[in-house]
Amino acid sequence: MDGERKAAELVGSRGSRRNSRRTLWSTTHVGLGSPVVARVLRCAPLILGAFASLPQRAVADEGGVSFWDPGQNGSFAAIAPSPGWSLPLVFYNYGGSVAASQPLTRGHLLTAGLNGSFDGLFIVPTYTLGSTILGAVPSFSMAFIPAYTAASANVGLGALSANRTDSLWGGSDLYPTAQLFWNKGGVNNFMAYLAGDIPVGSYNPDRLANIGIGHGAIDVGGAYTYLNTKTGTEFSATLGFTGNFENPSTNYTNGLDSHLDLAAAQFLNQQLFVGAVAYVYQQLTPDHGQRAILGSNESRTRGIGPQIGYNFNVNGTQVYTNLRAYWEFDSYRRLQGHAIYATVNIPLSGLFSGKPH
Repeated sequence: MDGERKAAELVGSRGSRRNSRRTLWSTTHVGLGSPVVARVLRCAPLILGAFASLPQRAVADEGGVSFWDPGQNGSFAAIAPSPGWSLPLVFYNYGGSVAASQPLTRGHLLTAGLNGSFDGLFIVPTYTLGSTILGAVPSFSMAFIPAYTAASANVGLGALSANRTDSLWGGSDLYPTAQLFWNKGGVNNFMAYLAGDIPVGSYNPDRLANIGIGHGAIDVGGAYTYLNTKTGTEFSATLGFTGNFENPSTNYTNGLDSHLDLAAAQFLNQQLFVGAVAYVYQQLTPDHGQRAILGSNESRTRGIGPQIGYNFNVNGTQVYTNLRAYWEFDSYRRLQGHAIYATVNIPLSGLFSGKPH
């Protein structure tokens, strides 16, 4: 079985095929002068440029808010987790604004000069099977986010507009995800996923600040990871597409969204790695139900920044941590600002079984 062979090659003298992806990363032997990362970074602007040149036919997602948070997938996106239960925890901070010349609809409210912030903790209990389906390792998760969000804007038209500020503590929608992981040729890894949005989170169409998005969604895509444990070099790309259901509170339906998350990393020793991350978000088809005053416009954003990661050993079990930050540019009909992801992934099966993972 390809996955078992790859795990055996990566683990070496440790001799256990049940190592999680976090353990796999920490067993690398590093070559600091690897040409692979240099080639990846040289290609990144070309990839970003290719997405930027897509036909600009869309109008913006409702309120500039999409199901997929750009940048949520980083390095090692296509490496299978350890069999059993694990608990990724991701603190997510976002802050941004949009010019008054780019009006946005938030529920029933027409806004100008919107500013917003979001602080939430993704809690993602995950179960990975110890067997394969179609030669792939299956994994299933359900994510939810307790969060705080705030927003301010001028609401209304012209002289009839007034400044308004809203804030909210609450819970998110539920996000079920199913994934399949393949390993081919040792260094090549592939992942396919199907994710959804169950709209049960805090949402009110008459409020500027919301945590739920008010409608269901389905997202499908895949990822590729190049992981060379001899040089300590890694590169990942995740590409997906989101189909949106109608928001029953506003009779608004977002168009088809596309998103590309990129990451490159180099291990400096067995625990520490550094690298770069980027994302491209582009809407592909028009919305339905938007106000005529919005006209035809494009919904897009791009982001780029650094990352750092470190693997801790807790009672023989590897606990993975990662911090990455993005600064956005070339945004339109969306907020533009920064995004920060701080991740801790805890392999629960390893901690409670007493066996090293």
